[in-house]
Amino acid sequence: MVSVEEATRHVLENVYKPAEETVLLENAVNRILAEDLVADRDFPPYDRVTMDGIGIAFEAYENGHRQFPIEGVAAAGDPEQILKNPLHCLEVMTGAMCPEGCDTIIRYEDVDIRDGVAFLKIDTVGRGKNIHLQGEDRRKGSVIVRKGSKISPAEIGVAATVGKDTLKVLANPKIAVISSGDELVAVNETPAPHQIRRSNAPTLRALLESHGLEVDEHHLPDDEEIINQSLSTWVQSYDALILSGGVSMGKFDFIPKVLNNLGVESKFYKVTQRPGKPFWFGAYKDKCKVFAFPGNPVSSFMCANRYFLPWWKKSMGVRPFPKVYASLTTDYVFQPDLTYFLQVHTTFSQTGHLTADPITGHGSGDFANLTDVDAFLELPKGRNEFKKGESFPLFWFRS
Repeated sequence: MVSVEEATRHVLENVYKPAEETVLLENAVNRILAEDLVADRDFPPYDRVTMDGIGIAFEAYENGHRQFPIEGVAAAGDPEQILKNPLHCLEVMTGAMCPEGCDTIIRYEDVDIRDGVAFLKIDTVGRGKNIHLQGEDRRKGSVIVRKGSKISPAEIGVAATVGKDTLKVLANPKIAVISSGDELVAVNETPAPHQIRRSNAPTLRALLESHGLEVDEHHLPDDEEIINQSLSTWVQSYDALILSGGVSMGKFDFIPKVLNNLGVESKFYKVTQRPGKPFWFGAYKDKCKVFAFPGNPVSSFMCANRYFLPWWKKSMGVRPFPKVYASLTTDYVFQPDLTYFLQVHTTFSQTGHLTADPITGHGSGDFANLTDVDAFLELPKGRNEFKKGESFPLFWFRS
């Protein structure tokens, strides 16, 4: 067996090497940017009015003028207007170019307009008020979003602003999620008393798809010949396989044996952790990486969050977020000398402190318990008592 730290090291040393591809802007959410997004002009591209109101020359106000005849209107989308008389004003709308000759915007709420004249209702006006200056956010040619960033709606907005209707992104790995076991039937079937419906594969698929990954789904019976035939094809046609079940010490757990016979190099088998101890990981000819998780649903789900998603992010060059820690809300005891991934419900206190409330359920087969929690808290091996207020690494699986 290897430790969690050793398993993590092996997984992150055997990453996928992505190619680049171009996608339409509307298909780019959750993809990893493979190019810098650069400002094609100043942000904003002109001195921009930020409040509906009137535009004046501050010098007129400074010289004692408090009423301003209105020369015209400058609307958003109009070419730049010109204030011809510095003692007058122009009505201006949010988003409009600040008119030439105007250097201060006064809100409609602060003026009284009668008979084409704007009368000030306030005693204090600041020079340059309510104007977003050209280039104040970014200058032309500056990098706004760096490659390696995960594309969210915010990055989509930036790309649209700089005129990018297509984006260069990293190609995601081709992934298959594979369940195994004769006791499993399809979701739409009625199981016999000795059977259960397949839940692991849909769960893992949904987890990966929530991160923008496309996933194929397969099922294997407990038949060594069929497992051999199927895996011999899949290790050559996919970049990553995620198997659930068939990796323990049972008489029909053929998967580790078959993988070894196919030339998939085992990097480790079994990790000093609970859940997920019988976890097998290997690589096929620097091509396909194989994550063979145990079949208990909590085990496979935890392993996918703790190992597969970090592998994918490392492969794609995603800049890592700082590790998140949460504090226990109560004392907790775990006797085995294993790293324990405790199911917890997290809460932010009024002071912004992140706390974790243990909700343990009934073991790694209790999938329903995951609906009551939102994260795994990683309790280190080498001790069995964990005190209220102590902080440990947290792995969220909900947004």
